[in-house]
Amino acid sequence: MQKFITAFSLLIIIAFAGCKNKASLDDKGIPKTLVIAVFGSEDPRLVRAVYEPIGKYLSKKLNMPVEMLYTTDYAAVIEALKAQKVHMAYLSPFSYVIAAKNAKITPIILLGAGGKPYMYYSNIITRKESGINSMADVKARSKNLSLCFVDPESASGHLVPRAYLTSIGLNPDTAFKSTIFAGGHLASVYTVKSGKADIGCTAKLVLDIMLSRGMIKNDDIKILWTSDAIVSDPVVVSDDLNKDLAKKIQNAYLNMGRDAPDVLHNCLKTLTMDKNLSFMVAQDSFYNGVRKIAGAVKELKLNK
Repeated sequence: MQKFITAFSLLIIIAFAGCKNKASLDDKGIPKTLVIAVFGSEDPRLVRAVYEPIGKYLSKKLNMPVEMLYTTDYAAVIEALKAQKVHMAYLSPFSYVIAAKNAKITPIILLGAGGKPYMYYSNIITRKESGINSMADVKARSKNLSLCFVDPESASGHLVPRAYLTSIGLNPDTAFKSTIFAGGHLASVYTVKSGKADIGCTAKLVLDIMLSRGMIKNDDIKILWTSDAIVSDPVVVSDDLNKDLAKKIQNAYLNMGRDAPDVLHNCLKTLTMDKNLSFMVAQDSFYNGVRKIAGAVKELKLNK
């Protein structure tokens, strides 16, 4: 798979480059403003409604300005991390695995419960009226079907379903009439719902949220395949950041349920629909399963 950098991605990278002064660290590794990159390809209002309160909470706990920079492209976030234009980032499991190959970063927290990371699932979907009833139908008719992924660096929206399709003899690059990237999970679901793609990929959680909010109906979408569990998204910090500051950031997340329960509740309500989760310490080893999947798909090139 080639590296995907769209014109919009380039604009985002240029915007990140403009943050050079803000991203500069003093001789102790402390910035004047903590700059955090956030991937937000879905509803911009919902994305900001989640992350702006987190930014304000961190600013208060750290006693320094915090700036959230939003992008609709994981590739731009990865490039910003590699170029040291941001100090922190929210990543998908797959984009973390890619970024960790070349960027000096450490995962510090992720959502979980009872000391175990929160897990989610990938789905392959179709329209209810498509006449496609199983993955056997997809395999038999693939040359006449269009496929929609989410983002090249998405785990549930690309890596995991790509690996599955490859495992059943369907190379997404050659087996289908066409293959596209919608850019976001909502966009992927709507692309299938509207008939612009015959099958699409997304996270099961996204479908659940869309159903709960009336964005789609039960008779709009049919699930053809559900993946094994995928470990949830990490928040990472640059290794150049002051270690004591990085620890304070981690502790701020870990103590959010006690110190700012409304901020945590807002985050969980919007992102997971599970009020029993909280932030826990992340480990690089949590993502070894994602690395294994990526390594088994020969079309993927992780050294970006």
